[in-house]
Formats: sequence, structure tokens, C-alpha cells
Amino acid sequence: MAQHRPFLCALVSAALVLPACGDTIKTEAKYPTGADRAGAPDIYSKPDSIFGPDGLTLGGDRGKKADLDGIVVNGYLWRAALDTVSFTPLSSVDPFGGVILTDWYSPPEEPGERLKLNVFITGSQLRAEGVTVRVFRQVRKDGGWADTDSDLSTGRTIEDAILTRARQLRLAQVE
Repeated sequence: MAQHRPFLCALVSAALVLPACGDTIKTEAKYPTGADRAGAPDIYSKPDSIFGPDGLTLGGDRGKKADLDGIVVNGYLWRAALDTVSFTPLSSVDPFGGVILTDWYSPPEEPGERLKLNVFITGSQLRAEGVTVRVFRQVRKDGGWADTDSDLSTGRTIEDAILTRARQLRLAQVE
């Protein structure tokens, strides 16, 4: 510590003396404005958004205002979709965008097959076109998983189950 003391003293002295050595010219800082730059736009004005005048809109119908709680998807369809796909592990859930992504699920009766579901709630009304289900299917092949075609009826069957459950939830609330 004693060998570093002369260095520390020199450093502290320099820190105290150097600011006093500089020229002290007192001028007022001048910031550019549009008038200073020969008709160029004012750099301090609010820039236009790349997302348009209304900003970025996530999910729901464009032009429609969100409910007071910010959700633009139909609540019955949302709860019904969560209930219907609850047999699979969920990977990602976005209630504001109306997206439910599941992880791979292997049915116990078919261990050589696995499914993944993507559920999209696209409307604020309880209607058939307000829900879309995409089904991805893989089969075990040569020690790994290989993509295979999934039957379109599987997605439609899950969509029908979601719609049926949504109607049940709505009727239960009305009664």
C-alpha cells in the first residue's frame, strides 16, 4: 500500500489542478432548430411512427376499441379453448393476442405419435370463424421424430369442441 501512495497523491493532485488549467470561455449553448438549418425539418419535433397514426395494434379486429380490461378476444372462446386443450402442456399463452401454443403431446394409446396445437381466437364475438386450430403431427421414425400430415378433421374437431364449450359457458352465465 505504501508503494502506491505516491501514485495516488499524484492522481488526486492532477484531478484537482487540471480543471483550473483550462480556458474558461463562457458561452451559451445553442441548439439547432428548423429555422437555423435553411428549411430543414425541426429535429425536436415528434417523428412520424412507422406503425401509422394509431400506433401498433396487437390482436383483435382493427378499428375496434379494446374492452375496458384490454382484451379484444371473446372471453367465452378464450376460456373454452383453454379448457379444451388443457390435456396438453402449454408452451405459450397470450390472452391479449388470442394465441395458445401447446408443447408436443404424445397420447398414451399412441406412444409413437405426438401432436402440437396452435389455437387462435381471432374475434370478439362468439362465432365459428372466431377460432382456428392448427394441428402439427409427428411420428417416431429411425430413433427421431419426423413430420407427417395431420388430418384436417382433427383441427375441426377441436374447433367444434371449443365452440361447444364456449356455448356452455355462455349459457351457464346467462342462467
